[in-house]
Amino acid sequence: MVNNTDGMTTDQAVRSMLLLMPRLVGRAKRLPVPEALRTLDLAPRHLSLLAYLQHDGALTVSQLAERLEIAPTTVSLMVGDLSRRGVLTREEDDVDRRRRVVAIASQYVEPIREWLAGSALAWAEVLADLTPAERATIVRTMRAYETALGRRMHG
Repeated sequence: MVNNTDGMTTDQAVRSMLLLMPRLVGRAKRLPVPEALRTLDLAPRHLSLLAYLQHDGALTVSQLAERLEIAPTTVSLMVGDLSRRGVLTREEDDVDRRRRVVAIASQYVEPIREWLAGSALAWAEVLADLTPAERATIVRTMRAYETALGRRMHG
């Protein structure tokens, strides 16, 4: 593996990323799930939704859909599923009583924070010493990679 990341060719970078990504995903998957969440059968798709609610607080289904970049109906189905399991609550919006906001149920706030902390702390550690422009490049690159993979999957 090429350890010197300065002056890598595209082929060297692709090879390094192909070797690194499975290890990265594998380590993230091995982060311990708190006891309170183990029986809930949470899937990776739930992780992003829960992360937004944990970081941003209560949100509407439309706001979650916008952040997750998926259809509101898909978010509504996930919210309904997690609400039935008691993980999420749906309540009136204090600002606009016609709207419903989704939040993490109080008994799951701490276990979800604990679950997300492993990844969040690791990201904070590696991003802290970078400049804002370098951090933006990493985020932009990861999004572009996700988009490129999506194109490969859907023709």
